[in-house]
Amino acid sequence: MSSLAVIREHEALPMPQGRVAGVDEAGRGPLAGPVVAAAVILDDNNPLEGLRDSKRLTAARRDRLFDEIREKALAWSVASASVAEIDTINILQATLVAMQRAVDGLLPKAEFVFIDGNRCPALACPVQAVIKGDDRVAAISAASIIAKVTRDREMQLLDEQYPGYGLAQHKGYPSKAHLAALESLGITDIHRRSYAPVRKMLERSVDSGVGGN
Repeated sequence: MSSLAVIREHEALPMPQGRVAGVDEAGRGPLAGPVVAAAVILDDNNPLEGLRDSKRLTAARRDRLFDEIREKALAWSVASASVAEIDTINILQATLVAMQRAVDGLLPKAEFVFIDGNRCPALACPVQAVIKGDDRVAAISAASIIAKVTRDREMQLLDEQYPGYGLAQHKGYPSKAHLAALESLGITDIHRRSYAPVRKMLERSVDSGVGGN
């Protein structure tokens, strides 16, 4: 089902009836790891305080809200798209796939969906993109928290499997420390080869006759 026009920052939001889900993602920018999406349907009879864009919260506050959202929400779901999918279909399409999977995982099902940003996945119910929705729609804020905490914890686990890259600290983003580790340790199978910094390292390796990990 097609989405309505994108709602800009200062435009009024619609007031849909029924079960309304918010959807957001984490991990579009990193050089490593999956992109993670979450969908949340809040329970009007079990309100949550302090919801906002996950990036504007401390890690400790995100962790507390992560547990509270999972306990109090009417439904929540988290899904991802792999590094292989990102490299095959590009990060935008992989993000939309992860969002679609997250919405499909909701039980009960959503009857209307708000998406953070300006692009919507194809869904079976009406869907609306909202610019800066993670600060405007409580359900999107909740989804932002679920997605970010889930991905951060996954990157901490990957840090144990791939020591030396600092994944637990930078979560795969292209920090100076991460780029330096790539230069010294090489590229792993969790790095996104379609991303320019990784791709350029691979091209230099081919030119010099040295392969990645």
